[in-house]
Amino acid sequence: MKSVCSPSILAECPAGVVKHSDPHVKECRSRTCRGRIVPLLLRMCRAVADREDLPQALDALLDYMREDMGVKRAMINLHDRETGCIFIHKCMGLTEEEQARGVYFPGEGITGRVDQLARPIIVPRIGAEPAFLNRTGSLSRPEDSDNAFFCVPILRGRKVLGSISAVRPYDGEAMMQKRVGALVVVSYMLAQAVELHLAEHVDKVQWERRHLELMGELRARFKPSNVIGSSKPMMQVFRLLHKVAQTRTTVLLLGESGVGKEMIAGAIHYQGLNPGGPMVRFNCAALPESLAESELFGHEKGSFTGATQLRRGRFEEADGGTLFLDEVGELSPGIQAKLLRVLQERSFERVGGNKTVTVDLRIVAATNRDLTEMVERGTFRQDLYFRLNVFPLLIPPLRERGSDIVTLAEHFVARFARETEKRVTRITTPALGMLMNYPWPGNVRELENAIERAVILTEDDAIHGYNLPLALQPPACPGEEGPAGLDARLSGIEREMLVEALTLHRGNTVLAAQELGLTYRSMGIRMRRHGLRYGDFRAIRS
Repeated sequence: MKSVCSPSILAECPAGVVKHSDPHVKECRSRTCRGRIVPLLLRMCRAVADREDLPQALDALLDYMREDMGVKRAMINLHDRETGCIFIHKCMGLTEEEQARGVYFPGEGITGRVDQLARPIIVPRIGAEPAFLNRTGSLSRPEDSDNAFFCVPILRGRKVLGSISAVRPYDGEAMMQKRVGALVVVSYMLAQAVELHLAEHVDKVQWERRHLELMGELRARFKPSNVIGSSKPMMQVFRLLHKVAQTRTTVLLLGESGVGKEMIAGAIHYQGLNPGGPMVRFNCAALPESLAESELFGHEKGSFTGATQLRRGRFEEADGGTLFLDEVGELSPGIQAKLLRVLQERSFERVGGNKTVTVDLRIVAATNRDLTEMVERGTFRQDLYFRLNVFPLLIPPLRERGSDIVTLAEHFVARFARETEKRVTRITTPALGMLMNYPWPGNVRELENAIERAVILTEDDAIHGYNLPLALQPPACPGEEGPAGLDARLSGIEREMLVEALTLHRGNTVLAAQELGLTYRSMGIRMRRHGLRYGDFRAIRS
């Protein structure tokens, strides 16, 4: 193996000609005389300068190497700077499978060494060179070992962008160096086009992929994918969630019923240290004490009537993952004592057994009750409260989440429209106003139910105010409080339809009347009845 410097390729050919392996072909002995190289350079120059067509320039080079250099196999290799690997971009004489196998790293094999040293290398006989890897598998026949291999780097300044390599019979050092010299000149011409190609087709793809990965990491860091919301209170929850998720600390989720504590518990698990582990949920208020103890800790065979076989409880099922205890404030004093031991020692005994079971899990507890007040009354163990309250996380009620109400509503509309196979695509302005003005005592769960009902009731592509539950409907006149009788409800629906039509047509009462099937005079009467003025709708967009 020899590292070579490139001699001048524009020197005149030696006198005389020799025959190629094809007896009908006569050519210069060096195969690099200026009469043959100049047309190639002109063709490549036009391809990369006028049309920015790198593939055409490379095709011209491969044709020249086959026809004028007697090359059997040739490879144009490019360097992927993101991964550090060198791959075959274009080739001649290789199958697709062989091309796919031709991947190297700097310093690996002859191709990798040329990339590392940034200078050409000639191997006179492949079979005698241990560093030649034949990674493509294209030179596995015995006769291939007598071929020569030469490789030239494609340089842009001091940066190696790739290389040009070829295989052909060895016919003397002088002839090989002239071929190498020709490829050196070609490589300088290709360097800029190759750099642009890498920037546009390789580096750009890698950058876009990395950008998407980073954006995904940022979104996962500050906002779990299974929880909808971008309001300031929720962003604070997401920041705390991300910090605690990377630990095994016990988490206590606090908040009103329906705020989504179970969703937050799922986010903690799936962003935690072992997201592939089990996520087990248990509602502490769903079962009486006798059954709850068996469900949580399991029981031994014969421990009570009906216990015909050993059963593993929720703690064992959650081993290696997360156990979510919902409504933990409903646990009986006896189970509270047993839960305290699990939190302290991560061990327990099954009902009716004396064998200690050890588990490795994270516990996420949730409650909508005031545990501090329960501790003062003596209905909840103080030591258990301190064990659970290591990392309290308060989930804000929906009424404090501002624009999240609209975001959640639109999400539910899209979901229930798919489920019911209805083309509901929007929520009208009056309906949005009702959603924003309602206090939502049932939080996200109540909003979900309201939207599901509205999607079922609507007869067009929009959710209207009169599709929402009566609790969300405003009184007939603004500021009026009192019983909501039939006349008041009908008046409220009429006002909402007027507002929607005027909003849609930006205060144009003629078009709004046509939209509602009213005369211009009737439209004016109804607007005065409800205190509506067309000028108030001129700048509103629905």
